[in-house]
Amino acid sequence: MSNVKMIEKIEPREIRRKLGLNQQQFWSKIGVTQSGGSRYESGRNMPKPVRELLRLVHVEQIDINRVKREDIDVVEYLKVEDPTLFKTLKKNAKAKLRKAA
Repeated sequence: MSNVKMIEKIEPREIRRKLGLNQQQFWSKIGVTQSGGSRYESGRNMPKPVRELLRLVHVEQIDINRVKREDIDVVEYLKVEDPTLFKTLKKNAKAKLRKAA
């Protein structure tokens, strides 16, 4: 099951509570007001961009303040120009993360 599917099934309130954050702390990290976040936690449909930011920041634990457009550009370039190297680097990075955990 992909992380995106997982987010669609897990309530944002559940994710927030597991992280031990209040609504202000949780939602402000992805640019959503506390009142807006409260509405999402109460069942209002969450737009895909908000859902993806929630996944990146709170599930994948990515510091989006550190990601730069040029980083994305390099990844996209590598995928197209040398897919074998990209796959090797991706595999090695995953293995290193598993080993560190």
